[in-house]
Amino acid sequence: MSRWDDVYIGLCKKILEEGHEVENRTGVNTIKIPSFHFSLDVGKEFPILTTKQLFIRQAVLEMLWIYQAQSNDVRWLQERNVHIWDKWMINENGDWLDENTGRVLKHFDPKYVHTIGTAYGYIVRKYHLIDKLIDSLRNDPEDRRRVVSLWQDCELDNAVLPSCVWSSEWDVTDGKLNVLVHQRSCDVPLGLPFNVTQYAVLLCMLAQVCGYEPGTLDWSIKDAHIYVNQVDGIKEQIRRYDENGSLPAPKLWLNPEIKDFYDFDSGTKLSDVRLEGYEHMGKISFALTQ
Repeated sequence: MSRWDDVYIGLCKKILEEGHEVENRTGVNTIKIPSFHFSLDVGKEFPILTTKQLFIRQAVLEMLWIYQAQSNDVRWLQERNVHIWDKWMINENGDWLDENTGRVLKHFDPKYVHTIGTAYGYIVRKYHLIDKLIDSLRNDPEDRRRVVSLWQDCELDNAVLPSCVWSSEWDVTDGKLNVLVHQRSCDVPLGLPFNVTQYAVLLCMLAQVCGYEPGTLDWSIKDAHIYVNQVDGIKEQIRRYDENGSLPAPKLWLNPEIKDFYDFDSGTKLSDVRLEGYEHMGKISFALTQ
């Protein structure tokens, strides 16, 4: 059975049972708890939810957009039929608009048109974050300074949405690559399932190209929340779990011929990545709040 489903459903129950309803910048209230922490052994079990369907192609392509393409251009995703950032794209006038009212939420320098501004992949490219990480993993296994930070104060004013998953710390222990991920704000129904699977894939990719085995994925959340318009969907997912448990975790297959992180296919077919034996209980639709 899937340990990730066990952890995830436990978090959802905790939020619904112990959380506080609060207002936030979006205008849609959330039910939140202040923090949550968990650990998964990716070397033993690949984490992807089975109590609902998760579309791994979209999840992995978003991760590669950030760390391989190192792009902030939303069109890169749209060309691959991935639309999770459409609501945050700066338009031709340099404006980020409220999707419901058309009101200008923020105006940007026109050079940032079609992008999300100075966030995520922009920061990875500007500060050479993935290249420094790979160089350290290959040449200095005992390095204790492998902090990859997507939170750069000087870039925040020109970002549409400052990075939610904002930092990761990497170490090698006993031949295994491990990562600790920090998330400042967590949309549990929509964001967290994508994020955990994404970083598990990134962990496995980096382990493969740097000569290690996949190890642990530790996760630290500040402000774990469920939007009030997502509660019914989460209750359905909890019902599935309570009645049926979880299904067996699938296996992640990466093309073993790939020895360079930049060689993993990031095209529409994502041919170097696939899941084997992925069983799930079907799709659940959740509102995406801008």
